[in-house]
Amino acid sequence: MTEVKSKGNKAKLASYELVTLTTEDKNNALKLMAEQLLIDQDHILKENEKDVQKGENNGLSKVILDRILLTRTRIEQMVNGIHLLIELEDPIGKTIETIKKDNGMVIKKNRVPLGVIGMIYEARPNVTVDAATLSIKTGNAVILRGSSSAILSNIAIVQSIHQALKYSKIPVDSVQLIEDTSRETAKELFHLHEYLDVLIPRGGKQLIDTVVREASVPVIETGAGNCHLYIDQTAEFEMAQKIVLNGKVQRPSVCNSLETVLFHKDWFQKWGNDLLDSLHKEGVEIYGDETICMSYSKAQQATEQDWYTEYLNLSISAKVVNHLSDAITHINQYGTKHSETIITNDEKHAAIFLNCVDAAVVYHNASTRFTDGFEFGYGAEIGISTQKLHARGPMGLEALTSSKYFVYGSGQIR
Repeated sequence: MTEVKSKGNKAKLASYELVTLTTEDKNNALKLMAEQLLIDQDHILKENEKDVQKGENNGLSKVILDRILLTRTRIEQMVNGIHLLIELEDPIGKTIETIKKDNGMVIKKNRVPLGVIGMIYEARPNVTVDAATLSIKTGNAVILRGSSSAILSNIAIVQSIHQALKYSKIPVDSVQLIEDTSRETAKELFHLHEYLDVLIPRGGKQLIDTVVREASVPVIETGAGNCHLYIDQTAEFEMAQKIVLNGKVQRPSVCNSLETVLFHKDWFQKWGNDLLDSLHKEGVEIYGDETICMSYSKAQQATEQDWYTEYLNLSISAKVVNHLSDAITHINQYGTKHSETIITNDEKHAAIFLNCVDAAVVYHNASTRFTDGFEFGYGAEIGISTQKLHARGPMGLEALTSSKYFVYGSGQIR
């Protein structure tokens, strides 16, 4: 039996035991995990340093290295996320709907775990903690398959999780890590019907597209983030500048960072060059349309591919549009249905934008950087879904549940 099938079998068996455990059992396990991560942080950071060094030797970009990197602050943030997760209401067992029949039969629609969740992801070892803790809180077992770039970090984190689970009622086999990071193990996960109930990819566009295209098990698509900001003609310069700089510069390597700015033509004539100059001073490379390049000498000519690109670095596309409708058309054509924002003082324009842009999260006068499970109060997130079925946007606890009908009778027949 392969590693994937062996660990899939263990996870499946663990999932049957998980459904019998209480919220108190699960929260106690999460508390132990948070404590153990702090106890083991020196070892985790040491292993992470090896991953980062290997990445540097292999010529990985600064963007990828930042995703791999763990620090004491980032581990503390993971632990804080677990404590917030403990405080959140457990959705399992919650009654969604009750139907009382004339014959006395009672039908209850309740939330239940999905079962076994498969996570295939790139670089970020924090996903290992997020996926494990969210799965345990919702009574799911999880099979983790990270990338080779963070394998030592992931092994160290899962060892810490297993150590904590030994002292809880949660089966240690509830969290499985596939240590073989070859393509063959990924392909095996794509078709692991016997053990997997759902597969969630989290990473770059190429990984996500591959999983969606090739997997035969159910997939929840967490998409890339080609996020746009549209500056309407009534936007305040200071607000627009602050939000653009936050969206692009604060942490450009994440999926909710800003990749394209669209300017209303009237606004651009007044303040466009000033805003572009503030980006340039932060080291941002600007790829603009013809109007941008004619007005701002430091901009480079954008290609058609630039409008589709999730840069994940200090680069940005910029375009001037004539109307709000042009901005919406551009976003719906080139966007990835992740997060989009409008800066405007016109409430009607804001309403049109929010309703007509096809994205999981839409903003008015705020940064796309808020699209995050922690910011939305979920404690952690399993990913940000850009599809429309089952779950959409930051996926917290309820997104990792299904429903089941419980029917109570007293001898009724049909």
